Amino acid sequence: MLDNEDMGATTETAGRHRVVVIGSGFGGLFGTKALRRADVDVTMVAKTTHHLFQPLLYQVATGILSQGEIAPPTREILADQANARVILGEVTGIDLEARTVTSQVLGRATITPYDSLIVAAGAGQSYFGNDQFAEFAPGMKSVDDALELRGRIFGAFELAELAETEEETVRLLTFVVVGAGPTGVEMAGQIAELAHRTLRRDFRRINTHDARVILLDAAPQVLPPFGAKLGAATKKTLEKMGVEVQLGAMVIDVDERGLVVQDKAGDKTRIDAVTKVWAAGVQASSLGKTLSEQTGAALDRAGRISVNPDLTLPGHPEVFVVGDMISLDNLPGVAQVAIQGAKYASRVIKGRLANKPPEKPFKYFDKGSMATISRFKAVALVGRIRVTGFIAWLMWLGVHIVYLTGFKNRVTALGHWTISFLGSGRAERTATEQQIFARMAISRLERGTSDLVTDPGEWNDVRLELEARALEEAHLTDAGMRGRARVS
Repeated sequence: MLDNEDMGATTETAGRHRVVVIGSGFGGLFGTKALRRADVDVTMVAKTTHHLFQPLLYQVATGILSQGEIAPPTREILADQANARVILGEVTGIDLEARTVTSQVLGRATITPYDSLIVAAGAGQSYFGNDQFAEFAPGMKSVDDALELRGRIFGAFELAELAETEEETVRLLTFVVVGAGPTGVEMAGQIAELAHRTLRRDFRRINTHDARVILLDAAPQVLPPFGAKLGAATKKTLEKMGVEVQLGAMVIDVDERGLVVQDKAGDKTRIDAVTKVWAAGVQASSLGKTLSEQTGAALDRAGRISVNPDLTLPGHPEVFVVGDMISLDNLPGVAQVAIQGAKYASRVIKGRLANKPPEKPFKYFDKGSMATISRFKAVALVGRIRVTGFIAWLMWLGVHIVYLTGFKNRVTALGHWTISFLGSGRAERTATEQQIFARMAISRLERGTSDLVTDPGEWNDVRLELEARALEEAHLTDAGMRGRARVS
């Protein structure tokens, strides 16, 4: 077990069968909701207060949607589920022997015991051992990522309008997206639309149509999971939009003003670009390593942990791991794997409590994959059916409307899509310096955001001072002393 921090630790008490769910993503949310009518107490532990619809992060980054439309509050979603509660905190320890989960937020530790555990902590961006790239090329895994990128993208056009040299203008109007998977394709397509359509009349000194959008990937094709045919069709569509697609290109260095790319022959090329987006590779949550050390379960190169066919850990049938964290049957890292896995784990838990026969091994049902390229253009792979163009885009639209959480979010998202796709506007173009630089500033603090929190003892002194000041202000008013000189 981890030592508790200065501010003390709280420990949850025992009750009915206790299920702890780690994470508020697709796996965590759907696993919790699946236990709605079960005779259990569910505690969700998550490091954010929202459920993130990650596939639409790129639309937040490019000004189509607001973060609230794809990240509703978890407490609001679960407000009507009487047997569920939510704890804010990042899980820093799991003790399989003691059956406890330790989470922390701003130095305060909470220890939560469990009888059954569902680990759905997801995955983060992978820089393939070059984590220093993150400062200059944010990923696309969180609301913070999307807001920072929104500031960088729209800020680049603003600064280009002020540029004093052609070299500086070119550097500012060059946008590089690393990774030609679905996220990279969608980001490149939307940045191209911004430059060629949305912003074309907004500036006076620059021509936004001159913006250069580059999509890089070390792989030999675009969208590898979609197959060669759809990958080739997507590449062709992007190039018609003005996106430069460079395949077989590996990024070996990134700095504030650009990046260095190496091709298959070993030749290196520098691309000057202020705005870089990293959409290449994922790394499973570090909790996979924590579980591996205690169970002996193997980890793959992406940090995913091997699980039994029923999604449990070896020797621990009470612990389920779902979603992007698992290595099983070559399952893809997509939302449906997390959703179906979490529902399966919840069904197993309910079955055990009801003394029902064991469930059959988990079997994933592939509902297909989709990616948008630009407005009215998408690609879809459903079984053996491959669809491109407007029909694929309508399919994408329908699926995303269905899976967005909450009726309110569906309505507002549909309204913003109408503005962006039928018109040329973007409803969410606000960008601030804080969005761009706040995370970098926090990372330079020794203890992160904990350094910004006043110690309880210090706060007590501040409180006493404020109380004294308030009493003095009230006395001046009641005594009619405002505007009158004090008598010595």
